[in-house]
Amino acid sequence: MSDSTKDRTEGGMDKAKGMFKEKLGDLTGDDDKKAEGQVDQVKGEAKESKADAKDKIDETVKKFTGN
Repeated sequence: MSDSTKDRTEGGMDKAKGMFKEKLGDLTGDDDKKAEGQVDQVKGEAKESKADAKDKIDETVKKFTGN
């Protein structure tokens, strides 16, 4: 598995986990759990952005090196 695929997968998992925690916090009235879920979602989005950047860098390197 490439680094970008791993980051994209982990990012999606973090986002899903975060959505669950946020909804759980809503249902139980637990503001800390809700905030924790929101943080997890942001972390997931950051990992996905990191994966996109790695892919763009790889594409650029291949373009210039011909590999």
